[in-house]
Amino acid sequence: MRRLAVGVALLSSLVSWPWFAGQADSALGASEARATGRGTNILIVGTDSRAGLSAAEKRRLHVGGEGCDCTDVMMLVHLSEDRRRASIVSIPRDSYVEYATPEGGTTPAHRGKINGAFKIGRGPLAVRTVEKATGLHIDHYLETGFTGFEQAVDNLGGATVCTDKPLKDENSGLDITAGSHLIDGNGALRYARARHIDRPGDLGRVRRQQRLLADMLADLTAKGALTGPASAASTAHQLLKSVRTDERTGLDDLVRIGWSLGRLSADRTEFATVPISHFDHRVPGVGSTLLWHDVRSEALWDALRADRPITGDTRILPVPETRAETDPARIAVRVDDATVAKALRRSKFVVTDTSASAPGVRPAGPAVITYPVRREADAATLAAALPGAHLRATSRADAFFDVAVGSEPVAVRAVTYDRNVADGAPVTADRLRCSNVTRAYRPHR
Repeated sequence: MRRLAVGVALLSSLVSWPWFAGQADSALGASEARATGRGTNILIVGTDSRAGLSAAEKRRLHVGGEGCDCTDVMMLVHLSEDRRRASIVSIPRDSYVEYATPEGGTTPAHRGKINGAFKIGRGPLAVRTVEKATGLHIDHYLETGFTGFEQAVDNLGGATVCTDKPLKDENSGLDITAGSHLIDGNGALRYARARHIDRPGDLGRVRRQQRLLADMLADLTAKGALTGPASAASTAHQLLKSVRTDERTGLDDLVRIGWSLGRLSADRTEFATVPISHFDHRVPGVGSTLLWHDVRSEALWDALRADRPITGDTRILPVPETRAETDPARIAVRVDDATVAKALRRSKFVVTDTSASAPGVRPAGPAVITYPVRREADAATLAAALPGAHLRATSRADAFFDVAVGSEPVAVRAVTYDRNVADGAPVTADRLRCSNVTRAYRPHR
């Protein structure tokens, strides 16, 4: 009986679609497009709850400890009105916002971490809180937990992850080597939850989640799982086995959304994270929170409300003249020239002036930066501040970067590190996803 009901639902949704009448550019029905205005907004959340999990399941999923019964992952997907672009914005779980009032409630609105709205009023309050914080109307809602996420990835054929260095996080159980891997749902959960690897914290984790989603969309499209109404219907049916929706979101909606995403090229799919102004805003009784950057975040929501692209919009993330990819405040530098040392301090490098022991005659040539192996990203940041300097790796054990000034003049350039730009700048999927992938399946049972 269930299969019959699913079949009837699929058939009724498919035959009602306008592209069966030759209007292939309208992936959503005309009535829905009119109802939602400029595009369609979907809120996707992953919850952090151990309720119902056995001790064996907790060990297998590597989710020991107490859950917060809150949302752990929150992504807002905006499909443009013409269905030619998707913008996917991650909302960090510790964002400090004002909650919407629970339905039927009389308590005054209060502020807290955005992930806590779910605990108070489940999905409906999470949706209304996002609407209040962003000014966007949410049309559809999808929710899954740990086991649901695992099952969804497995049902969709696994997930691709790639890294240029080994990634290991004891808290999430992640342990993968450098390279590209096709992992199962358990491995994908570990990858998505990891917070204690480079880059650490929520923004680094969120960017990895975006990479995971970008590659899953690419894999599904390559396999033909979203490229037509029938294949999108089959994929949506698989998804509904492990994902909960609100009452406004049915199988036909998921099929239409999936088919829209499957028709987009990677350069038409955008990813971003809400711009942050304070990364450790302490609130009594709440803890460490993230404050959205007022001007930049409003520019982001304004672009989505107006159905405009978010990549290339300098109001969202102004691009500094000389951008540092890593944080200078985490780079210890020994400099044998007092003037260069002073200039580097202005860009927040941790500088030790060793000019007292500098050679009386400078060696011919430009300045030389000697850096520890595996610190190439930090070396690039220091090199951006010292244009023309030569880079030289060393295998010594200490963590210092040494700058030896040569006979040629040194021009020190001020560099700007912005975590929003480094970890959350609007970017298209073709710049996020893995390329030239050689996949090796890695189960985590």
